Amino acid sequence: MSVSHITKPGSASRYIAIEGPIGVGKTALARRLSDSLSADLVLEEIEENPFLERFYRDGRSAALPAQMFFLFARARQIEQMRQSDLFSNVRISDYLFTRDRLFAELNLDREELKLYEQIADNLAVEAPVPDLVIYLQASVDSILQRLARRNSPCDRFVERSYLERLTDAYSRFFHNYDDGPLLIVNASQIDPVSNEADYEQLFQQIERTTGGRHFFNPVTAALA
Repeated sequence: MSVSHITKPGSASRYIAIEGPIGVGKTALARRLSDSLSADLVLEEIEENPFLERFYRDGRSAALPAQMFFLFARARQIEQMRQSDLFSNVRISDYLFTRDRLFAELNLDREELKLYEQIADNLAVEAPVPDLVIYLQASVDSILQRLARRNSPCDRFVERSYLERLTDAYSRFFHNYDDGPLLIVNASQIDPVSNEADYEQLFQQIERTTGGRHFFNPVTAALA
């Protein structure tokens, strides 16, 4: 779900989604933006997924249950959002529901993918379209460094080859994304969570992003 320029209560941007590969900093940025904007926070239930560590450790054997757990969890979150007043508060999420298929296609075999698609179709989840999606791009090397620093139980099992496939899949997904405003951020060299200058620069860019597709290279922006 997306992150839009929500600096004033009357702003048109009320639903912000932050996306990008594992370890790129989605959740930390979502938390910081939610504080800045006094927004409700919608987080992917990563730690609650009992199959995720086994997926990263063993690969194929746990791919389907891990994917199905996330599908049902996200569908439940969206239903909860719809039962509340979606437009009563600004909401910031650290994932975009429609990119769920990206992981399904990446991790499931043909028969598993068919089963996933049948179940997803039966759920008939109508995910709200974000007012803004922030896509954090970063090199595989920088992501691996961040995973090493983060040192969560699952991170030590994430292999470079998987990250390479995942970052490529994200690039393809957002190359074709046209559901709404998109801000693509080169996040390899910045730390908008711990570095105040980096955060302020990114926040100002978010405020300026009102529609279309935009690219934010912090180095270029700093020299402009």
